[in-house]
Amino acid sequence: MIPRRIAAMVAAVILLVVAFPVSAQTQSKEVSQKAAETIEAIRSYTVEKKDEALAYVRKVGADVDARIKDLKAQAARQTGEAKARSQALIKELEAKRAEAGKKASDLSRATKASWDKAKDAFAEAYREVAAAYDRAAAEIRK
Repeated sequence: MIPRRIAAMVAAVILLVVAFPVSAQTQSKEVSQKAAETIEAIRSYTVEKKDEALAYVRKVGADVDARIKDLKAQAARQTGEAKARSQALIKELEAKRAEAGKKASDLSRATKASWDKAKDAFAEAYREVAAAYDRAAAEIRK
C-alpha cells in the first residue's frame, strides 16, 4: 500500500511540474490571440455601437485582470532573483493595464468626431498590455 501511495504522489508532483510551464505558455498564447481578436473587434465597432464596444472592453479588461492575478500567484511561488524579475514585469504589466483602463475611459467619452482616434488609442494600449503579459508569462515559465 505505501509504495502505491508514494508512486501516486510522485506522479502527481511530476504532473504539476510538467504542466506548469505548459499552462503559462498556453495562457500567453491565449492572451496574444485574444489581443489580436480584441483589437480587430474594437476597430470594427462604429460610434453607433459604442455601448456594445464598451461592454466588450469591460469584459476583456476583467479577463486580463484575472490573468494578472494568476500571474501574481505563480510569481509568489518563485524565489530569489526569478521572483524579483517576475514581480518587476508584473508591475510593468499592471501599469500597462492601468493605461489601457484610461484609454477605455476615453473611449467611453468619445464623440462621433473622436471615436476613431479613441478606438485606435485603446487598441494600441491593449496591444501593449498583451506584450507585457507575454513578457511576464515568459519570465515565470523559466
